[in-house]
Amino acid sequence: MSEPRLEDIDDYNGLKGQKKRVVWAIVIVGLVMSVIYGIVVNLGEREEPLSDDKTYKTVPMR
Repeated sequence: MSEPRLEDIDDYNGLKGQKKRVVWAIVIVGLVMSVIYGIVVNLGEREEPLSDDKTYKTVPMR
């Protein structure tokens, strides 16, 4: 058995035409979806600001 050569591989010269556009579209959609997910997660984690009436005047002891 001989070693495989780069010249024998079907995709040696890279993707061309429609296949290349599909790969780029998938990469871009994945990046956009991850950015949107990150924004939604960060907006959902915001805590309600504390107001004066919700703070304790003294620390409760057990």
